[in-house]
Amino acid sequence: MFSQAFSGLWPVVGSSRPSNPATLHAMPLYQYAIILPDGEEGMVFEVMQKMTDPPLTEHPVLKMPVRRIISAPGLGGEWATSREKSNLSDAKLAEKGFTKYVKTGDGTYEKAAGTGPDQIRGK
Repeated sequence: MFSQAFSGLWPVVGSSRPSNPATLHAMPLYQYAIILPDGEEGMVFEVMQKMTDPPLTEHPVLKMPVRRIISAPGLGGEWATSREKSNLSDAKLAEKGFTKYVKTGDGTYEKAAGTGPDQIRGK
């Protein structure tokens, strides 16, 4: 009921939104959920914050208590931009010190980029 009433709010809140578009990729987007009086989660919203900023304790507009939600990072994929996809290329991953393995069989992975064993087999 509560989340439906406020579903029209702008989902990304916070006055620290950078004015320079180049810095948008430098600041992570954190998800928070409002904690309703019965202890259940209410509306979910996002805030752009520096990694060094402390987590929010209340909604910036509604002044209700909130908790940070742990969610999967956006690493690109089908809907990623060309720039995001190029950052995940085998060459870029190896250049940044990552090792990428590709599943080739039942429990078997072969190295596609980086350093490390050529093959990993599960037990």
